[in-house]
Amino acid sequence: MFRPTLFRGLSVDSADLSGYELDRSRRASLSAEQRRKLSLLRTSSIPSRLKPVSHIYHLVPCPRKCCNQKYVVSTDRSGDIHVHVQGDLTQQDKRCVFLTVHDLGTNHSSMVDFVNSPAMSEIKERSCFIHIDVPGHEENSPDLPDSYQFPSLQTLGEDLVTVLDFLHIRYAVGIGEGAGANILARCGLAHPRRLLGLVLVNCTASTSSVADAFRSRFSRWRGADISQSEEDFLIYHKFGHVSFVPGHLDYRYQQISSDSCEPNEKDRMLAEYRSRLRGNLNPHNIKLFVRAFINRKDLLLKGCRPDILLITGTLSPYSSVIEKLYKELDRDRVTILKVEKVGDVLAEAPAKVAQSLLLFCQGQGQLTSLPPPGVERRMSRAMSMEEYDKPNIRRLSLTPSVADSPPHTKL
Repeated sequence: MFRPTLFRGLSVDSADLSGYELDRSRRASLSAEQRRKLSLLRTSSIPSRLKPVSHIYHLVPCPRKCCNQKYVVSTDRSGDIHVHVQGDLTQQDKRCVFLTVHDLGTNHSSMVDFVNSPAMSEIKERSCFIHIDVPGHEENSPDLPDSYQFPSLQTLGEDLVTVLDFLHIRYAVGIGEGAGANILARCGLAHPRRLLGLVLVNCTASTSSVADAFRSRFSRWRGADISQSEEDFLIYHKFGHVSFVPGHLDYRYQQISSDSCEPNEKDRMLAEYRSRLRGNLNPHNIKLFVRAFINRKDLLLKGCRPDILLITGTLSPYSSVIEKLYKELDRDRVTILKVEKVGDVLAEAPAKVAQSLLLFCQGQGQLTSLPPPGVERRMSRAMSMEEYDKPNIRRLSLTPSVADSPPHTKL
């Protein structure tokens, strides 16, 4: 019998589905390699001409009215995932589609703020964004039940393909920050045919460091509310503008001048982050995500098929980790952007991130109607803007050689 819960990313008249008609218990017992092959089979079964979504679990209004639609997508192992769509997915053949995952202590709103920044206006007009809320991180979410086992970063990454299938997305460019970057990287490894490229902001590939273990010991992550030490840890993780004060076991915000962001603006960002942290986000669920991040396993990106853009700031606590990761990867597949005097690059230096994002996407055959920064393009009268934006599939697998790529520079 046809079960729509297992084939929510396909239309009823798609290609033969009998090859992977599996019940939930059997799919959950599959190995990572078997799930990867199952995903490739699903990908090959997606019709070339996408049709409107015919089966929707839940379609609910976006509470902040920042996105066009909000879906609740059920996955086999991660439970329900809240998905916010910013842009018109019916035009995805003419636009670039981005899949975003947020960091610790935030939700999709942090990605929405970046997309809505003035520096992203032209990219936003020619793109669609699919923003993911990690389970339990939607606004005003209740506590996740005790019977619910919060998924690992690996499980979350593998289950993101369900969202792409559900929305009939053939391929997308991933944008992730912090823990969300780690999740998206695992998605790219498990489903390389679905992600054209990975934009990873402050992505840590190694297991929890000694500093993380120390912070997790003195910050017990217990109780209904977020303690001061827990809040300081999240601020240190996101901004990096802190200094350890011996004898106080406290992380204190430090005023640091920046070419990209004035001190008063930094104070505003920090105050806004604290307000969101203690506002509509559930502290119990935040702690579950933090534990999953601290208990993460090594991320082996060597041999990753999608191209990678690594982004970090010199004030980020993970700056040296990102540089080490860059040196370990294939230079034909990876580029690095390191912004001076910045910790939270998406909020403090959106213009520089947007420029690098545009160049990266154009390397994947996307957003080709937009001229590179500082370059004016004259279009042929016979070609419209929409035709320029159609991805050139023949270029998707091409990556500039090392000789053609300039060495990474600090901005």
